Amino acid sequence: MSGGIADYERIVGKNTIEELRILASKLKGRSIQNINSTSVGGGVAEILNRLVPLLNELGVNARWDVIKGGERFFDITKKMHNALQGKQEEFTQNDFEEYIKTTEDNLKNLKLGGDIIFVHDPQPCALIKFKNSFPAKWIWRCHIDLSSPDSKVWDFLKRYVLFYDAAVFSAPGFAQKLSIRQFLISPSIDPLSDKNKELEPEFIKSVLKKYGIERDRPIITQISRFDYLKDPLGVIEVFKLVRKYNKCQLILAGGHARDDPESEKVLEDVRERAEGNPDIKVLLIPQGSDLEINALQRASSVIVQKSIREGFGLTVTEALWKAKPVVASAVGGITLQIKHKYSGLLCHTVEGAAHMIRQLLNNANFARRLGENGKEHIRNNFLLTRHLRDHMLLFLAMYHDSDIVNL
Repeated sequence: MSGGIADYERIVGKNTIEELRILASKLKGRSIQNINSTSVGGGVAEILNRLVPLLNELGVNARWDVIKGGERFFDITKKMHNALQGKQEEFTQNDFEEYIKTTEDNLKNLKLGGDIIFVHDPQPCALIKFKNSFPAKWIWRCHIDLSSPDSKVWDFLKRYVLFYDAAVFSAPGFAQKLSIRQFLISPSIDPLSDKNKELEPEFIKSVLKKYGIERDRPIITQISRFDYLKDPLGVIEVFKLVRKYNKCQLILAGGHARDDPESEKVLEDVRERAEGNPDIKVLLIPQGSDLEINALQRASSVIVQKSIREGFGLTVTEALWKAKPVVASAVGGITLQIKHKYSGLLCHTVEGAAHMIRQLLNNANFARRLGENGKEHIRNNFLLTRHLRDHMLLFLAMYHDSDIVNL
C-alpha cells in the first residue's frame, strides 16, 4: 500500500507537493463523487484507488461509488466499449433499452452526493438523466480511444454526454465535436504502489520460481487484461518470429475485470494458441497480486503492448517507469508516452514488432538507453502527483464559466 502525500516528495520534489496543498485549500468545502462500473480490474479502478484517498488527505472531500448491473448489461457495455474504439459490433434496440433500464435502476438506488459528480466511461454515462433533480457540476470522463467510434453507438451515447457540463479525454485525438467544454487529462501511475515500487531481488526470484520461469533466457512480457483489443494472439505470433532467431521466452499475464465478461473467452483462445509451447507462459494473475506483476515486469528483458486500440496503456507507463525497453503499437495514448527510438519503439505490424524486439535483444546498450529515457519521460509527465494537480484544476475550472474549449 502506498503512503501519504508527503512520501512523494522524494520523487517529485517539495515544490510539487506544496502546489498540491495550495490547490486543495482552494477546494475547501467542495465535495466530489466519482462513479464508475467496477472497483477492481482495469486502469480506472487502479487510478481511483489512489486518487480518492490522496484527495481526502489533502482536505478535498472525495468519494467513489460503483454502479450495479447484471450479466446482460455488462455484455452490452463491453460491446459499446469495443464499438466506441472502432470495432464492428451488432446492437439491437433491446440492447439500448437494457442499458437505459439498468441506468434507471441505479438512479433509484445510488446515493448521489457532491458538488461535482465525476462519471467515468460509457457504462454509467446515462446517469446524467438525474441532472435536473440533482443540480451539481457533472463531468464525463472518457478513458477510451474515441478517435473513430461506431457512429450508431456514439450517436446514442452523445445525447447523454451533451447534458454534462464538461467532458475529459486522455489524448487530443480522442476528443469529439461537442458543444460542452472539453479538457485533456492523461492518466498516471502511482510510483509508490505495490505495482511500481522497487523490489528486492530475492522476491523477484521467488515469483519467477513460483511460475516456473527461468532466468537463463531473455523474457518478453505483455501484462494486460485478456481482451482481444490487447491482441494477445498477435503477441504469440510476434514471439514465434523472434524465437526463430533468439532463444527467449514469453509471458502473457493478466486478470479479469468484473465489467468485462468477454475475458474468459479470450483467455481460453490464448491458452489454446499457446498449447504445446513450453516457452510460452499464460498466467491468470488474481486481483491483489500487484507485487507479482511488478516482479514479472522487472524480470523482463522487453515489455510488449501490442494493442489494436488503447485509451492510454498504463502497463506501458509502468514498464517505462521501471526503465524497461518497450515495444508497443502506435495507437491511442501510447503515442503520448513513447517517442519512437527515444523512449521506446512503436510498431504497426506483427513483423515490425518482432524486428524491434530482436533489435533490443541483440543490442543491450540501445535497450538500456531507451529504458532510461522512458523513465524520465514518465517522471516528468505521468506520475500520480501530476494527475492530482490536473483533477483539482479541473474541479476549480468548473466554477469559472468560460466559452473556451480547453484542450
